[in-house]
Amino acid sequence: MTALSTDDWETLSWSVDDDGIATLTLDRPDALNAFDVTMARELEQAFLDAADDDTVRAIVVTGSGRAFCAGMDLSASGNVFGLDESVRPTPAELRDHLTEAPYHDGVRDTGGRVTLAIHACPKPVIAAINGPAVGIGATMTLAMDVRLASTRARIGFVFGRLGIVPEACSTWFLPRIVGVQQALEWIYAADILTAEEALAGRLVRSVHEPDDLLPAALELARSFVVGRSPVALGLARQLVYRNSAAAHPLEAHLADSLAMYYTSLGDGKEGVAAFREKREPEFRGRASELPDVFPS
Repeated sequence: MTALSTDDWETLSWSVDDDGIATLTLDRPDALNAFDVTMARELEQAFLDAADDDTVRAIVVTGSGRAFCAGMDLSASGNVFGLDESVRPTPAELRDHLTEAPYHDGVRDTGGRVTLAIHACPKPVIAAINGPAVGIGATMTLAMDVRLASTRARIGFVFGRLGIVPEACSTWFLPRIVGVQQALEWIYAADILTAEEALAGRLVRSVHEPDDLLPAALELARSFVVGRSPVALGLARQLVYRNSAAAHPLEAHLADSLAMYYTSLGDGKEGVAAFREKREPEFRGRASELPDVFPS
């Protein structure tokens, strides 16, 4: 178990309550929390660290001030996406050298590195979209498990207006959330959606008055983790994401079988005992120590 260090963060703030609910705030309010290379690096590291920190049970992500995230900071000099324009990578080169220079820092999409870290985190992650969420501000939330929005939220997949493509693995996440037809319509149109339109399209779970948004997200996170096994939650998250994309239910059965086997030896014993004895369970499993239930 590690302790998350936030002392050197420039673009984020972090707090954890007594139930292990972390609030991760995008904290560049003067720039409407615009995403830059520094924020990308800090967000990726925050979720990688949180995955191994067993004091963190769930994470709620929101924005400071009146925006969630206004998208990529386009004021940066050079390539605003932080990419190395001197190389011409092929698909094979990128796959074979993914973690090496110049591919890791100069070719890989920074938003995708963030959403992959969110996806790998074995804890519930909730977006509390408090205001404008445009471009990467919208796509980073797709890797989160649940999205709540303020009535002031405005969400836009506006890549077509900039001559670029949806990033941050959003072409994997968005169709799974809203369906292919709705995903393509929003991407083609590149419009700014109101919170109510996002709700109608099933992108967000619920819409709240501004002062009610963060308390609702924190309470939802608390309902997910209090009295629950971190191991069971972490495995369930993996199973849903992995098996929803499996080619055959047999793949789900194989993973389910191993997950059931190992949880029955661990927190499952305590859960059954607590049920029989009519008491609250005292789970001791750690999300940082999940059993391996998927083939390599």
